[in-house]
Amino acid sequence: MYERFWQLSCCPFENDSDQRGFFRSATHQATLLKLRYLIENGKGCGLLAGGTGFGKSYLLQVLSRQIAETHGPFIHLVFPQMAPSELLNYLAVELGADVGGHESSLDRTVRAIEQRLRKFTEEGRHPVIVVDEAHLIEDMQVFQALRLLLNFQQPDKCRFSLIFAGQNDVLNTVRRLGQLEERLSVKCLLRPLSPEETIGYVSCRLEAAGATRPIFEPAAMQPLHELSGGVPRRINRLCDLALLVGFADESSAITADQIEAVAEELTAVVPD
Repeated sequence: MYERFWQLSCCPFENDSDQRGFFRSATHQATLLKLRYLIENGKGCGLLAGGTGFGKSYLLQVLSRQIAETHGPFIHLVFPQMAPSELLNYLAVELGADVGGHESSLDRTVRAIEQRLRKFTEEGRHPVIVVDEAHLIEDMQVFQALRLLLNFQQPDKCRFSLIFAGQNDVLNTVRRLGQLEERLSVKCLLRPLSPEETIGYVSCRLEAAGATRPIFEPAAMQPLHELSGGVPRRINRLCDLALLVGFADESSAITADQIEAVAEELTAVVPD
């Protein structure tokens, strides 16, 4: 709606996986490098944790595109609240195995997974299995089933990487599962953006959307960081609404007052 007014080619603050808007903050760049190290060096299992809106799923999408030519398939499980047998059956199907429908025995499913993993290794490929929203898993047997899959890993016969991703609660869950924690080669914890990184993030997103001039006044950056807490999703929401308000007001640039106004609207409590 407001793109033409601000002379942009697209909405700069959409929560999408367009790599053009990927801002390499210290925490996101370090995490991406660790995950690539995990995969490219066949280290087995990793953990990615961070609060809501910190960009975990976005970062995983960037990762999948970066390794697409040399690895794969990239299996991104976004609904892990299944029974262990259901989850393993899902993985088998995603890996291209014929498990004979939902009534397949657990033994047949596991054998099918192992066969497919070995086949990919023979072809010079390296599957990556991402279990997203892992903090929602309540059945600890799911974690145990996935841990047992790691026993298939052999350098020359069966290579793949398993990554758990979720909110910070998943750190405590994995810590309680000592055998699984011992299998983790890397742990990544996403942190909020600093004030300077918030400025860089906004500039990166605007440039990716075709901005050729400053759109946010420098004075707007401090309240933006404070009100968002440096959380990318919150920054996106505040900036998106501020651009809409600025368009409606025919502003020449977004001010600190406009950032504060949209933040107040988002947190307003509707009276009974």
